[in-house]
Amino acid sequence: MTKAELIEKVLSAKGMPELSKKAMGQVVDQVFDTISVAIKKEKKFSYPGFGTFKVRTRKARTGRNPKTGEKIRIKASRTVAFKPAPKLKKRV
Repeated sequence: MTKAELIEKVLSAKGMPELSKKAMGQVVDQVFDTISVAIKKEKKFSYPGFGTFKVRTRKARTGRNPKTGEKIRIKASRTVAFKPAPKLKKRV
């Protein structure tokens, strides 16, 4: 689903206030910006019934250059992991 499709689905949902596509786009952007800030600041964001986003640290490791086969050192890094809630797992 694209951002435009998400906006259309939300706008067509029953009980939603009438907003323009532009206004709903701004709402969607703000929601995702707020989630991003929460993940960065608190290292975790949970939404009941949907799941939890968490910052995970990957250790440094040895890998291979696929082109040459040469061993290379991959630096430690941080990434975001998602764990779905049981309710979401049942729907999928």
